[in-house]
Amino acid sequence: MVIIIWLLEIKMFVILTSSCPLVAFSRLELNSDIVQFCDDTSNQTVEICYLVYIPTYCIYGDKVERTEWCDNIVTFCNKKSQPVEIEYIALHEDKVGYHIYTYSGIQYYPDMPFLLAHTNQLPVITSNTIVRCRSCRTYINPFVSFLDQRRWKCNLCYRVNDVPDEFMYNPVTRSYGEPHKRPEVQNSTVEFIASSDYMLRPPQPAVYLFVLDVSHNAVESGYLNVFCQSLLDNLEKLPGDTRTRIGFVTFDSTVHFYNLQEGLSQPQMLVVSDIDDVFIPTHDNLLVNLKESKELVKDLLNALPGMFTHTRETQSALGPALQVAYKLMCPTGGRVSVFQTQLPTLGAGLLQSREDPNLRSSTKNVQHLGPATDFYKKLALDCSGQQIGVDLFLLSSQYSDLASLACVSKYSAGSVFYYPSFHHVHNTVQSQKFQKDLQRYLTRKIGFEAVMRIRCTKGLSIHTFHGNFFVRSTDLLSLANVNPDSGFAVQMSIEESLADTSLACFQAALLYTSSKGKRRIRVHTLCLPVVSQLSGVFAGADIQAITCLLANMAIDRSICSSLSDARDALVNAVVDCLMAYRANGSNIQPSGLITPAALRLFPLYVLALLKQVGALYAYTPPEAALHLNDSVIPQPPLLQLTAEKLTREGAFLMDCGSVMFLWVGKCCNETFIRDVLGYPNYASLPSNMTEIPELQTMYSERTRAFISWLLESRTFHPAFHVVKDDTSAKTSFFQHLVEDRTESAFSYYEFLLHIQQQMSK
Repeated sequence: MVIIIWLLEIKMFVILTSSCPLVAFSRLELNSDIVQFCDDTSNQTVEICYLVYIPTYCIYGDKVERTEWCDNIVTFCNKKSQPVEIEYIALHEDKVGYHIYTYSGIQYYPDMPFLLAHTNQLPVITSNTIVRCRSCRTYINPFVSFLDQRRWKCNLCYRVNDVPDEFMYNPVTRSYGEPHKRPEVQNSTVEFIASSDYMLRPPQPAVYLFVLDVSHNAVESGYLNVFCQSLLDNLEKLPGDTRTRIGFVTFDSTVHFYNLQEGLSQPQMLVVSDIDDVFIPTHDNLLVNLKESKELVKDLLNALPGMFTHTRETQSALGPALQVAYKLMCPTGGRVSVFQTQLPTLGAGLLQSREDPNLRSSTKNVQHLGPATDFYKKLALDCSGQQIGVDLFLLSSQYSDLASLACVSKYSAGSVFYYPSFHHVHNTVQSQKFQKDLQRYLTRKIGFEAVMRIRCTKGLSIHTFHGNFFVRSTDLLSLANVNPDSGFAVQMSIEESLADTSLACFQAALLYTSSKGKRRIRVHTLCLPVVSQLSGVFAGADIQAITCLLANMAIDRSICSSLSDARDALVNAVVDCLMAYRANGSNIQPSGLITPAALRLFPLYVLALLKQVGALYAYTPPEAALHLNDSVIPQPPLLQLTAEKLTREGAFLMDCGSVMFLWVGKCCNETFIRDVLGYPNYASLPSNMTEIPELQTMYSERTRAFISWLLESRTFHPAFHVVKDDTSAKTSFFQHLVEDRTESAFSYYEFLLHIQQQMSK
């Protein structure tokens, strides 16, 4: 049984727990072969990709209730399950899952160290004594028990500890003798200001090094102009303080450094051509104080795009450039941002093309999912040891062996940003996405030299981690950089019976240095009930989080084994889950499938995951109506992802997380086309439209406001395409209609039949 926990912002959402209510279906409507359930008590079910119909004759029409759809082959049941002892779960399904966002963008006020528990702000605690268990080192939290005012019992190892005298005073209420009312005990997410005991060295400053590909391919793609302009626009917004440092390295067949010493009239370029034994030409003024050398930095960014305009260098010495970046950053640590546009062809880390053109369309025997060399992994581990995180931006129009290059980010706690077929003119969608992603990347909060330790109740143990990091020990992750978009998944094993306890607790503690140079400890604590009936676990299932964990596991499986094995494992996960529920969760034996209410869309989510070309992007649509200029704009109705729901008279918005499509039918209302898209009729619409123009019409304002509303909670901006019914681009649109049959994949109905057949074997 999989239990998954999200720790997002200041809230902790339990995904599988008996405390979650069963879904109550208030209305049942039968319409030929479709069963529609309208859920009035829960709004947590999430579509992987959803389709919205925009009425063109009445722009948004009336507000409709959100609905969930399934074929009638699936039977839902919420009857009580038979009693299942916890030993059964431990014996048959001994893995527990845990999802965590440790450094999400919670607001806090450094000048107000204590905040009331009922506020939505993060409590920041300044105290000479951070109270922890003497045995397992768990931080005191809301789930400990006070035996009296002088003793507390750890909720993880059950050790009885003494309450320090300082902890007896509550600075919030300014009272003495109420340790149970302290902020640490009132809030499950807190942040401590760390003392010198938690420092191996003085907190580092924010240090940013940009490593830029300036080969002919890079210059021709036009990314350099977009990067330089974005950094110029956001230079003042880089997280940091007066100690913030910045530097630049460019490379083609040689490596170029830039002296930005304060007082120079212009930046000085230093070129190292010996890439077989690359070295730093000078250890001074290559990483400079941003405040002191800001004008020189701006001069360099203004000049950089024109410096390599006429270059004929087609080679790429990425490996040597990364080696000198490591040497530059070793004394301090920090963040290295690498921008690459082609396959590395010179020096250490050079790669050969492994692509077979004959297998481009194959989905079965995909080769070379693992790295071709261990150079980038070893370099990443060296970087992690020196608190250096490496982020990779791959803007390529050709094969670049991402499987090998990504290792430099994976093992240094960095991120990978991929923009296929990038060109600032020929592919404006990717150019716009890159620009907006870069703005978010440059300005979001960041933590340096971080480590995260995860503790759990006695009887549980860490089994597997998923994410970008280096595992320093069984429960300790090394995170050179951490940001609000960092997420990790953890599987835990049930080593001992939990029958003697009613609660299982998890605690994640992140020790990091803020961009302001403050050492902090962010602690998340979660407590789950241990249930004796399997129905209690099924009732609290969160389908989005389960699918996310399965996606992580499938990716690891495809790299270690094969893509076909990973696909089979995803199907088996559905089969095993539904078989367990049928055997232990219900007494009825229907002719179709039987699923718990919370997992009624589990087969659909796995089918959508199997049909994804790359990764799975899940998103939760907002539930409330949109307010614009004191007027209410209701949500358009959500539809099934099938071509049956499309009409030539309508316009449909498909949100896939990383990309949005606005599909316009041939007979779409001309008022909509004119007032929203800015063209007189359907025939005049261009085939490569990538944004909705800002028109001074009511329909345009409402449509743009609705799309902006969908994007409010996104960390990165999706690509946007306006798709006509008669263009070749509609192929991409129809590929995302996951309920329809394709040449190589089941329709949703066929997939349900396949699951049923597998369960009958």
